[in-house]
Amino acid sequence: MTEDLHTFCPDWISPPGDTIADIIEEREWTQTDLAKRLGYTTKHISLLINGKAPITEQTALKLETVLGSSARFWLTREAQYRAKLAPQDAAEDLRNWVSWLDELPVEELMAQGIIPKQDSDAKNQPNLVQEMLRFFRVASPQEWRNYYGGKEAAFRPIQAQPRDVGAILAWLRLGEIEAEKFNDPKYNSGKFEAALQAIRQLTVLSPEEFLPQMQQLCRNAGVMFCLVPTLSRAQTSGAARWLNPHKALIQLSLDGKQNERFWFTFFHAAAHILLHSKKDIFLDNWDGENRISSKQEKESDEWAKNFLIPPEFEVELSQLRSKDRIIIWARKLGIHPGIVVDRLQDEGIIPINWMNDLKESCHPRAMGGKKNTLPERILI
Repeated sequence: MTEDLHTFCPDWISPPGDTIADIIEEREWTQTDLAKRLGYTTKHISLLINGKAPITEQTALKLETVLGSSARFWLTREAQYRAKLAPQDAAEDLRNWVSWLDELPVEELMAQGIIPKQDSDAKNQPNLVQEMLRFFRVASPQEWRNYYGGKEAAFRPIQAQPRDVGAILAWLRLGEIEAEKFNDPKYNSGKFEAALQAIRQLTVLSPEEFLPQMQQLCRNAGVMFCLVPTLSRAQTSGAARWLNPHKALIQLSLDGKQNERFWFTFFHAAAHILLHSKKDIFLDNWDGENRISSKQEKESDEWAKNFLIPPEFEVELSQLRSKDRIIIWARKLGIHPGIVVDRLQDEGIIPINWMNDLKESCHPRAMGGKKNTLPERILI
């Protein structure tokens, strides 16, 4: 038998056992004969020939002695077979996992350019499974459930109606991807509190002006802050969480927000970082009818409310009725007048439809109009 390791590159999936079977057939040996010569059971020889048992170094040395060719040949033959077999097995796994896609916002992720666009037909579904595994950095849907199932348990309730957990996890994963790009200092509560005081003064600026400054202030304190376009199935507009004991993340979506709501959402999330457990993931939305207020949510609401307009100003606040006075008073406090209008409306001091022209949009286009693709996503 001629041995050529350099040219032996079969383009079919053939176990080394095929070669063994050919040799013993030429020599008119039975599998029992070979088993006796090698010192193995007949069952093991059958497994070896059918590719069910691997050729180990010990087996390769025995094959070299009994059948000829070098041990290296047999080991190379085994390695080539396993290398070709692995993709075939992986492809079969992907086909078996396509039902997992029903749990995920695949179409939206494709629309945002997060995963490559392709038809969602039966032919492409295994490819989509592979893309989602790469997106979540897990080996299988089971590992996704094992790892991210713990995150679902950490969710704080945001609404009474059932939530699309797969979409929420995908949206949270987008925030993780952004945070992975930076190696920031460890969290420092004192620096974060100081950063929040500085950020409060930025509420009067446009998004183009305040976003880069927020970026630096938060990151210097060990808190990542990212804006991630919403996923409609997630029904979530904000999240506060800890990625590890030393790094916190505040993740918001600007879609549909006016500036006063953006600022309240940000400071509400910041309160969770300052006040609450590092094990929980605090989610938020602004569907007032369905929003649930847990103890932690109420504490964060109160903290954000008092941080933006301290309690000592409540008497003055209750006396505001004109647009000019609101503008002057907001300037005195160093905050945007839209924040004052929102507070007056929430407390029923003025009707909900009064002076809404003092509020401004925080539409994503205000941040430079970048396309919603992950490499270009705006990080702050």
